[in-house]
Amino acid sequence: MSARIVARSLTISFTKPDGEELPALGPVTTAIEPGQFVALVGPSGSGKSTLIRALAGLQPATSGGALIDDEPIRAPSPRVALMFQDANLMPWRTVVDNIALPLELAGIGKAERQAAARDLLPLLGLAEFAATYPAELSGGMAQRAALGRVLIQRPAVLLLDEPFGALDALTREQISQDLLAIWAEAGQTIVMVTHDINEAVLLADRVLVLSQRPGRIVRDIWVPLPRPRQPSDIYSENFGQTAQTVRAAIEHG
Repeated sequence: MSARIVARSLTISFTKPDGEELPALGPVTTAIEPGQFVALVGPSGSGKSTLIRALAGLQPATSGGALIDDEPIRAPSPRVALMFQDANLMPWRTVVDNIALPLELAGIGKAERQAAARDLLPLLGLAEFAATYPAELSGGMAQRAALGRVLIQRPAVLLLDEPFGALDALTREQISQDLLAIWAEAGQTIVMVTHDINEAVLLADRVLVLSQRPGRIVRDIWVPLPRPRQPSDIYSENFGQTAQTVRAAIEHG
């Protein structure tokens, strides 16, 4: 299950305490097709997280707007799941109960929601940690549990805001591969913010490069790498050329 996302002349401004308008984003116009994996990159403060929040229905547009399957995005939707850098697991709940939380909030019975959570554990590499509490998890395991918590909602769109930014390089690489495997099976539309150019090129079908604030899309770069992808792909000529193109677009955007 996936969905098409469209942004049309989307702009977002914030009002400073003195009443002055501070342009943060846009205008942004783009279309993301169902099942695509798109990475957002750009300098700090370019509005990447603001764009993610707008697509999640958490940040109203100042002008223009965004749509999911031709429906205007005006509020959070059950078809859209959002994951941040912080795992934000509840320390008093086990891994299974943390993953099952969205189903509990939706009124699903305990047996059904726990069964659904347990079904996800092998895919997340957490099969042996069902009854473990967050304090006993590594950072990578905690992020896997957080990913399970959004996947259990079976979203059509998965929005990821620097989800692996706090992890060490090896753990980040491992979880990135887990994400690719999950995406290959479920086929959601994914939009991910990252500051890591190699991560963007390795994971995404397209890399959207945002300019300095107010962020605009200055390049839409297709990644010419076959799937499935492996970490060793970073040593290929196509990878190196694409990463350099993305880096140049960020520097000169």
